[in-house]
Amino acid sequence: MSIPLTEVFAEGNPYLHELGVDVVSYGDSQAVMSLLLKPEFMNSWQVAQGGISMTLLDVAMGLSARAGVPDAKSSATVDMSTSFLQPAGKAGETIVAKGRTYHRSTTLCFCEAELWNKDKLVAKATGTFKLIKRIDLAKKLNHE
Repeated sequence: MSIPLTEVFAEGNPYLHELGVDVVSYGDSQAVMSLLLKPEFMNSWQVAQGGISMTLLDVAMGLSARAGVPDAKSSATVDMSTSFLQPAGKAGETIVAKGRTYHRSTTLCFCEAELWNKDKLVAKATGTFKLIKRIDLAKKLNHE
């Protein structure tokens, strides 16, 4: 059973919705997400494009960063490092990202995530995330 994206993202998340990401669990400084790999997610070698893996790792860490912080509305990636251990999978397979926060300061969270395809660890990531307490942040951005 998955948690609707609208329950973990106040304004929803069109990108994750379009990809078909499922939030499996969210809370207690952890988040688990899954994704059925579609043919359009494959690279020229017919394995999942690395950006798909990074998306899941990034969001699992970002959700874990704000899980358990009642006034945190969102989080922003400050830094992320990813190690690809083996191809994430082929079309029709499901990958699962498991993120957790291992240290939290006043505004920054230090996180890690693993990406699994069944019993195979396919990628690992670490990241630093800034907690955001207002969801109207995009209105403040000036892209001139």
